Amino acid sequence: MAQSARRCADCDTSESSSSVSRRKFLQASAAVGAVAATGGIYPVWSRADEAVAATAPETTVAKLYGILSDEQKQQICFAWDHVDPKRGLLRTRVANNWHITEPAINDDFFSDDQRDLIREIYKGLLHPDWHARIDRQLEDDAGGYGNDQNIAIFGQPGGDKFEFVMTGRHMTMRCDGNSTEHVAFGGPIFYGHAPQDEEEPGHPGNVFWEQGAAANRVFDMLDGKQRAIALVSNLPNEQAVAFRGPSGQFPGLAVSEMSADQQGEVEKVIAKLVEPYRNADREEVAACLKSMGGLEKCSLAFYQDGDIGNDQIWDCWRLEGPSFVWYFRGSPHVHVWANVASSPDVKLNA
Repeated sequence: MAQSARRCADCDTSESSSSVSRRKFLQASAAVGAVAATGGIYPVWSRADEAVAATAPETTVAKLYGILSDEQKQQICFAWDHVDPKRGLLRTRVANNWHITEPAINDDFFSDDQRDLIREIYKGLLHPDWHARIDRQLEDDAGGYGNDQNIAIFGQPGGDKFEFVMTGRHMTMRCDGNSTEHVAFGGPIFYGHAPQDEEEPGHPGNVFWEQGAAANRVFDMLDGKQRAIALVSNLPNEQAVAFRGPSGQFPGLAVSEMSADQQGEVEKVIAKLVEPYRNADREEVAACLKSMGGLEKCSLAFYQDGDIGNDQIWDCWRLEGPSFVWYFRGSPHVHVWANVASSPDVKLNA
């Protein structure tokens, strides 16, 4: 049987007495910044290296489905619009620590061949540069890949609509072959990392903190008036990532109110956010942003709540537009919620 995972605490505000200077931290973290610029049909950050392309994970999902027994299908396969009595529309659910089905990947429930295919799907959804990093996150948070992760398949792989979902502590990821219209990643996703349950300033060892460092470089470029607008006192609930639509009031500083070089730095933030994922998902994010009206429709907020070490290196921040929410909640450890679509009519099940 699989090894049990550590319990995942809610991200309540946590403080530490240790501190590092903002200048020193940002100089040290600058090396991890991604270079991005707009151009062509999609921005540069949406395009991965062609050399890393491999068999589409969707093809592998169909292979996996084809070698599942009827008994296995009864436990992990569902109709496209299956509704769980307690959790609602199961296919679209997202949470920071949950199990979509009971069998863990490493359980005897799956054969070796099936586990190999599941691993191939998992790796296919990620950029190869991130395989080792996500494996390390799973080792820290869940006792290793396969020990705490579960899968489900909705619809008919190879048919008009299907979706593969993998869940566990600090993970919700999807593979849908664009079955879900107008939605990036096949629906809302979640990722996180807790090398320590209550992290220190700078999040040493956290595989995702370079995203936070990139956002803080934007804040460092803002003038005093812009900072006053961008800095918000109270954190929203971490599950609060439903779309507000074009008439929504978004916290923080509108990207349209930033200078061209500041907007370019926000592009670099998005480059870091999508960097772990395959090219198809990057392009979906780019297409959704374009349909929404572009990055200029978004706002960027930094939160005073959750400032670990009170060092004014903002551990919690949020980039939001009419149908785009990327909520980085870095206290007491990193939890990140992403919900991206081309239309705000898409509903969230969190």
